[in-house]
Amino acid sequence: MKKENAYSALIVSNNENFNSIIVSMLPKQDFENIEFESNIASAKRAVDSKDFDFVIINAPLSDDLGMRFAIDCTSLQNAIVLFIIQNEIYGEVYSKLSSYGVFTLAKPLSKQSVITAIHWMLTAKNRISKLENKSVLIEDKMEEIRLVNKAKWLLISKEGLLEPEAHKLLEKESMNRCVSRKEVAREIIEKYENA
Repeated sequence: MKKENAYSALIVSNNENFNSIIVSMLPKQDFENIEFESNIASAKRAVDSKDFDFVIINAPLSDDLGMRFAIDCTSLQNAIVLFIIQNEIYGEVYSKLSSYGVFTLAKPLSKQSVITAIHWMLTAKNRISKLENKSVLIEDKMEEIRLVNKAKWLLISKEGLLEPEAHKLLEKESMNRCVSRKEVAREIIEKYENA
């Protein structure tokens, strides 16, 4: 059974020692499913078949540096991505990836910098999740408003009601039957569109 706030992670690295160290730093209560890929090609296949909450890339890899993959994971997958690269090219990589929301760290890594980065990633994911939930609620409310307005205009045009009367009828039906205004509106729309 999946814990409520348990996340999945993909670690893309061809270094077993790195993989072990990173896994040991991931808070066990926050991560339920951790998968590993050793190159960008196999990592692409993994994200094509499954959504990951977090992607950690230990660059460079045998087949690619992985910058395009990191960008795709943030924009297409909505994953939180940590890109780890040698200190010598960190500045250049950071300037290219930061505008896409990719976190970057320079090697060599300290334990504290990795733990801090993981905490930032968890914080970012929690914030994004709250925004996504808010967005879903707003979209649902907008759909309800569209349906209610359409139902009201159908009542006005088909039944000769005034707008306040149509609104009152929808509200009354909703309360009397203990169903949402959205459901009542759908029934009215179906009734007149199928007639």
